[in-house]
Parts: sequence; structure tokens; C-alpha cells
Amino acid sequence: MALEPMAGGAADDEEDDELKSLTRMLWIAAGLALPVFLLAMAHLIPSESLHQVAAGQVSRWLQFVLATPVVFWAGLPFFRRGWRSLRSGHLNMFTLIAIGVGAAYIFSAAAMLAPGLFPASMRTRGMLPIYFEASAVIVVLVLFGQVLETRARSKTGSAIKALLDLAPPTARKVTADGDREVSVDEIAVGDELRVVPGAKIPVDGVVTSGSSRVEESMITGEPVPVEKGQGDHVTAGTVNGTGSFTMRAERIGSDTLLGQIVNMVAEAQRSRAPIQGLADRVSGIFVPAVLIISALTFLLWLLMGPEPKLAYAIVNAVAVLIIACPCALGLATPMSIMVGVGRGAQAGVLVKNASALERLEKVRTLVVDKTGTLTEGRPRLVEVLPAEGMDEAEFLRLAASLEQPSEHPLGSAIVAGAKDRGLQLSPVDRFRSITAGGVAGTVSGRDILIGKHDFLRNENIASLEPWVAKASSLQKEAKTAMFVAIDGKAAGILAVADPIKSTSADAIAMLHRLGLSITMVTGDHPDTAGAVAKQLGLDSVKAGVEPAGKADHVRQLQADGHLVAMAGDGINDAPGLSAADVGIAMGTGTDVAMESADVTLVKGDLRSIAQAIQLSRATMKNIRQNLFFAFFYNALGIPLAAGILYPVFGWVLSPVIAGVAMSLSSVSVIGNALRLRNTKL
Repeated sequence: MALEPMAGGAADDEEDDELKSLTRMLWIAAGLALPVFLLAMAHLIPSESLHQVAAGQVSRWLQFVLATPVVFWAGLPFFRRGWRSLRSGHLNMFTLIAIGVGAAYIFSAAAMLAPGLFPASMRTRGMLPIYFEASAVIVVLVLFGQVLETRARSKTGSAIKALLDLAPPTARKVTADGDREVSVDEIAVGDELRVVPGAKIPVDGVVTSGSSRVEESMITGEPVPVEKGQGDHVTAGTVNGTGSFTMRAERIGSDTLLGQIVNMVAEAQRSRAPIQGLADRVSGIFVPAVLIISALTFLLWLLMGPEPKLAYAIVNAVAVLIIACPCALGLATPMSIMVGVGRGAQAGVLVKNASALERLEKVRTLVVDKTGTLTEGRPRLVEVLPAEGMDEAEFLRLAASLEQPSEHPLGSAIVAGAKDRGLQLSPVDRFRSITAGGVAGTVSGRDILIGKHDFLRNENIASLEPWVAKASSLQKEAKTAMFVAIDGKAAGILAVADPIKSTSADAIAMLHRLGLSITMVTGDHPDTAGAVAKQLGLDSVKAGVEPAGKADHVRQLQADGHLVAMAGDGINDAPGLSAADVGIAMGTGTDVAMESADVTLVKGDLRSIAQAIQLSRATMKNIRQNLFFAFFYNALGIPLAAGILYPVFGWVLSPVIAGVAMSLSSVSVIGNALRLRNTKL
């Protein structure tokens, strides 16, 4: 219902200025319209002297003088929008408002300035009827609705404002002349910053010296501070503990994680849900239909109504135009989307667009990755099993040395395990990585291979088969077993375990209660995947799947008639997230996964998927309630405004009452949408 919705990049203070401007206009217009209304309604007050004053020419001229600035100043934006809608052929609510207010004012002004144009039969006590109060009060009521909507929109932006408040306005920049306090906007990538105890971290970056414990609950949801030292990444908006450190700025402004979250929420609140298309299609037919009904009402009253026929015809035709103003219909979907997305942001559920919110409501099949989604995503070396006669430390040192260039989490776990044991690693020659297979290279003059059974078998590694049974045993314990070969011969097994998140079991139970079937799709060995699935009670498992295969599995489920959501956190999940009807990225994962997803869970907690589904269902239910009310209101209001009750009760709906009903319908829709702020997730 707002005249000019805020532009995509509009700042919060601009929105506040809009609200202040509309509120000021409302108060001035209301101050002018109130005397007009009281003078027009004076005949209802039991006072003969007041009746004589109100019925006199002074009262009529006073109404004319007071109503004119209300209509042509406060109501000017309505007429501009109404005129543009007529010129473009895209009729809307402003078409009805402009015609209704304009007709009431022009008739009243003509009755004042050129009474000779009207027949004597229209006169009461020698005077023509005027409807300045209708034109003025309707403008005030529409303005009142705009103020309420703008205020509600401002409240839905509170989630964004709260996020923006997490970032500090200034930072301590380290320079050759010492520390200098600068605005966060002045920070450039590569700048050295000092973070003192208790301060908020200004931008995303990496610790270069010093150490501290950082409270990252805004990202992880965990209240326990995380130890940070040289080389560790820190995030804007998180809070430093008692230590002090310096950091190098790597992401600034809208590129920080916090900035991306703010942008995502803002874009989602401005997006349109497919169900909005229904309201748009109805409005496209509705407005022309109302104009026709109003014209027919005018003709029927003019031909068949009581005297003064023209006055009755104008009053009822204007009442039809005003009561049928599709404000509530236009607000039904966007208000719910704005509030719902804001509520999700407060809970750490970031929805990229309204379309995803609508699709998520219908999802009944969820595909999840294992690593980082069901598990912590921090694999640890748990078993070192060298061949008989081989030194365990040397075996691990050679394997860890080979894994140093690898970016795979399993390789990182092996390297970390070796360093924890105090082993000195050697450089690698001729390193090569085989996707979904393993790694190979030369360490200290020895040829080393690490990877899956099939990879080593294809490399013609000798004495491999005796290790298969041991590997299978480890995999049934939910451990990932990696075969190691040295100089062309099987040399042992390394086992890595990725602990299941403490919240995963609760999350799976919540999702089952919501009616979802859950499938785990992973590149892990079937035995390892099966052990995890058994612990969590998953419905099905598909193991040994390469990244492209995840997307293929999603498409197969879709081909079988399922609406599919997929949750993942790694680069290898991106194809599946893009293929799914709704892609869900864990906020602790990679940028690629978050870019490919429709929903991002900031805290990386699988329980947030249940919250996202609850949010989508609550939001879509709210939208349907709003649309039903808007349709019901118009179905009931238009016949009343047209005068359907007049033959039976002799009752005609005043345009002022029609304006009140129109405003109340908008207020009801806004109030119902704001209930989403209290949705329990």
C-alpha cells in the first residue's frame, strides 16, 4: 500500500525519513479534516443552534477551504499514481482512490461554485448536498494505512538493524606512527588492525600475532569462546575476550560474512513469492471489474434511486470505489514475507528469496551430506596401523608429509595428527591428487600413495588384499580407512573419524516429526556411511557418490515426484544444492556452497533446517489467511457499498464508512503478518 517502496539499497535512515514525512503529513491532514468531518456530522448532535451553524453557508465554505489542501496536497501522490496507472493501462488501488476522492470533491466543489448546474430536485432546504468530509477523510485514512505499513516495514527491518549493530563503527589501525582509530569504512584489504580486549572485531581477517578467546555465538550459536592464534580466521561482529591480537583485513564492507548476511536478508525481504502472482492476477481483473460495478451502481441509482438521484448515485458509486480499494490484497503477501524473513534472520535462518520460502513449505524429502552437516566437519586421526616390522612414527611421518599439499579434510587430519605427535615432516616431490581416489608423490626418496582401495589397486600395489578386512572393520565403526602404500607395496592403514554433531540426532528426530524423509548422500565408503546412518536413524543412505553424482541423485528423486531439499557445506555439495528444489547451506561451510543455496543456516546447526521448515509453513499459512481475508472483505463490502441493503432497510453506506472499512482491512492484514514475529522456532 506504500506509495513509493524503498529502493533496494535504501539506508535505514532514509526509511525513517519516509516514516517521519508520512507521519507529519498525516497529522496535518488529520488536523484539517477533523473540523470538516465534525461540521458534516453536526446534524447527528442534538443541538438546534449547532445544526443552524453547520447548515449555513459559512460552514460549507469552511469545509471547502479546509478540505482543499487535504485533497490536493496530502492526496496529490494518489492522483499522480492514479493518473499514471490510467495512462499505462495498469490499473491499481490508486486508480480507485483517485477516482473516488476526485468524484466526491469535484461534485462538492461544483455544488459550491456553480449550484445552477444542478436541478432543484437535488436541493434540501434550498442547498445542494456536499461531500467534502468524504474526500478529506478518505485521504487521511489512506495516509493512516501508509503510516502503519511503513512502520510495520520498519519493524520487519529490525532484524537487519540488529545485524548491522553487531559491527563496530571504528577500528584501531596499526600504522608506522602507532595505532590510529579509523572508521570501519576507511579500512582496506591488507590493513593491519589491533583488536583490544572486549572489542568487537571490525572486519573479516586472519590473526597475525597475539592470541585470545573470541566469542562467536552470532555465527556458531555456541556461547563458549573459541581460542584464536596466529593464522586463525576471525569474523566481523564477533567479540574479543581478554587477550589482544593484531589481524590482517581480508574482507571488508559488504564482502564480510556479516555484510553478506545483511544483504541476503534485505534481498529476501524485497523478493516476491510465486503466490504473489495470484494476487497480481486477481488485482489485474479486480480493479477494472470494480470500475464497471461502480459505473453500474451510479447508473442504477441515477435511474431507479430516490431523490436526489444524482447525489445518491455519486455517494454509492464513490463508496464502491473506496471500499473495494485492494490495499489489503496488495499487502497480503509482501508483509508476511518481510516479517517471516526477518524472523528467520533472528533465528539464524537466512532465506535468499521468497520463492525458496514457498517451495520449502512443500518439501517432504531432505538429502543431507555427511561431512560438516551431520558430523562436525573436523576429522581427527584415530588409528595408525603400519605393516608388521614398520616403525609407526616413520610410517605416519611419510604419510603426513605426502598429505601436506592436499586440501582435503582427511589429509589435513593426518597432518595434524603427525604434528600432535611432534613429528618433523619432509617436503614432497611430484605430488598429484586424484579426485575421489587419493594422493601420490615422493617423500624422502620413497614413492608414497594414500587413498581408497580401488585407487591403490589400479596403481598395481602389491599385498593390498590382507588389509581389506581390517579396513571394513574400521568403517563399520564409522571411521574412514585410508590405505597407504610405500614403494609399490601396501604399508598399512590410517583411520580418521569425524565425530557426529551432538545436535544431529535431535535434528533428525525433529525433521521426522515434521514429516520429512531423510537420505544421506556421501562420498564415504558404504560401511562408514551405514554406521553413521544407523546411529542417527536416517531413512536411507547412498554412499560412494562423487560430487556430480549428488546432483544426479537429487534429480532422480525429483523425477520420482519428490520435492527435494538438500543440505550441505562443501564445494562438492554445490552441484547438488543447485539441482535441489531448495538448497540449504550450513553457514560454517564454504562460500561456494552458500552461493549455490537458497537457505543458509548461520549457526551450521542441522536443527535450523527444522526451524526453516516451520518458518516456511507458518509464513505461507499467514499469507493464505491474509489473502482469504482480503477476498472475503471485498466480496462482502462491495455489495454493501453498492446499496444492496437499501431496498430492505433503507440503509446506504457512507463513503467515509467505506474508507474506515478499507483502512481496517489493511490494518488487519498488517496485524496478522506481524504475528509472525512471535512464531516459535
